[in-house]
Amino acid sequence: MKFVNEFDLWLVGPVLYLIMVGLLVFVSVDGTLFVKQAIWSSAALLLIFGLPFLNLKAILSYRWIILGFYAVGISLLIFTYFFARPIAGTRGWIFLGPFQIQPSEFMKTALVLLFAKFFAAHHVSIANLRTIAVSFAYVLLPAVLVLLQPDLGTALVIFGIWFGYLLVSELPLKHILFSLAAFIIIGFLAWNFGLASYQKERILALFNPASDPLGVNYNVIQSKITIGSAGFFGKGFGQGTQVQLGFLPAATTDFVFSAFTEEWGIIGGFTIIAAILVLIRRILSLGMISANNFCRFICLGTVIVILLHFAINLGSVLGILPVVGVSLPFVSYGGSNLLTMAALIGIIQSIAGKRAGF
Repeated sequence: MKFVNEFDLWLVGPVLYLIMVGLLVFVSVDGTLFVKQAIWSSAALLLIFGLPFLNLKAILSYRWIILGFYAVGISLLIFTYFFARPIAGTRGWIFLGPFQIQPSEFMKTALVLLFAKFFAAHHVSIANLRTIAVSFAYVLLPAVLVLLQPDLGTALVIFGIWFGYLLVSELPLKHILFSLAAFIIIGFLAWNFGLASYQKERILALFNPASDPLGVNYNVIQSKITIGSAGFFGKGFGQGTQVQLGFLPAATTDFVFSAFTEEWGIIGGFTIIAAILVLIRRILSLGMISANNFCRFICLGTVIVILLHFAINLGSVLGILPVVGVSLPFVSYGGSNLLTMAALIGIIQSIAGKRAGF
């Protein structure tokens, strides 16, 4: 009981529920994926419950350690681009036996820690264009490497982390507009020189959702049918016709929300949304009571990452945003994203346990 009392249940509880939701979908859809995700989930729980027992204050107080995480992340992205085996035209994964790791996911944790340290140290001079330029340089290199894979969804999240930090750092409006202009320019360059043709088609399909129902719009149309046919209480565990008959693509990754909703109903879908909102609110609350800016910025950065993944994924399955391959936090299949999120939660649990931050 003492072990349980040391953990913030409003923080850990929603995470455990979301992990359980994902495992329920995998049991229903693919038993092999369930076994793999169960292994990843065990590793994630080890991070969540183990990191708070480390002396993170000593580890993360050194700027060179955080820069080291960033450098390792960049090195892995370079290695992935040159040596990774392409999957569906994307060089984004490194194979370790039966498992795959996606270095771009770990880069998100590195950027949260790096920007938390950077903006905490430069909070007073945030309006200085040099400060903004340096922060932009930190995000530009990993974003370009990810775009070259090509992985538009992860690149958007990486840029979103940087822009989110600018917004929460009380940056003057003119500098926010300047940063937004830089983002638009990069988007223009990526559209013309970086994105694959199928990625452009997905974006353009958003503006004409009825076109090509058996091609580029097939996934989203099936997702809407899956959610729309669920009813209030769903069709029951293992009884989702869209999922079980294979009409819904990527039922364990991009469209895992649709798959769960079909079997557990609109109520089930709302429990996912509620769990993520409770988690975000708790992280923000812990950030506000932290005694130093570094811990506050870690909490804010984690909220940015979770919110970006949640908004983009949910927007994709509902057809209001293009499908760019962004996972639903703690639910979608994949160990790299799960471990990334778990590491951030473990760090925040360490902050919560001390109540005043590191």
